[in-house]
Amino acid sequence: MDNTELIEKLANTMGKTKVLKLSNMLAEDNFDIAQLIGLTFHPEKVIGFRAAWLLENMYPQDQDSFIPHIPLLVSKFKEVTNPSCQRHYAKILMQLTDRKAPKTIKEKIAETNLEPAIEQCFDWLIDPEVLVAVKVHAAEALFNVRMRYTWINDELPEQLQFLMRDGTMAIQTRGKRLLSQLKPVKKAW
Repeated sequence: MDNTELIEKLANTMGKTKVLKLSNMLAEDNFDIAQLIGLTFHPEKVIGFRAAWLLENMYPQDQDSFIPHIPLLVSKFKEVTNPSCQRHYAKILMQLTDRKAPKTIKEKIAETNLEPAIEQCFDWLIDPEVLVAVKVHAAEALFNVRMRYTWINDELPEQLQFLMRDGTMAIQTRGKRLLSQLKPVKKAW
């Protein structure tokens, strides 16, 4: 499948089942992840959203294909302005930095400068216009890299406490869990 064919598919209404089927198809065809990342910035926001949704669903199915594209994905964080895409980018970063991520992913993450994505995650946390799901995934991603960027341990608790003051149940639950696990860091990642 090429970009034109994929854009045609993304232009049609999709549910979770179609997204999973299409992500399986793309993974089997070794579709270029860089091209899919590019489609998340499509001028038609709905196509960008569906491409980001597809990207998020491809990650668990074909993690090895993501490895060479992690630096590109991270470098694009500052450009993600589509609110629907922000959720998927934050969730992908949360998954990439999870302690349960495969060793190959952890190695690539360790050699990638995550600061553009970290900065954007903090921006999303403080922006009142950003969707709750984005904030929850961004907070988790920041928590995941706190050992590597130890200054996050100073900044994240303050942001979580601020969000929890008037936050939704999702923010309350995630915030409490993360705050209970945040401890002073003794060594770098």
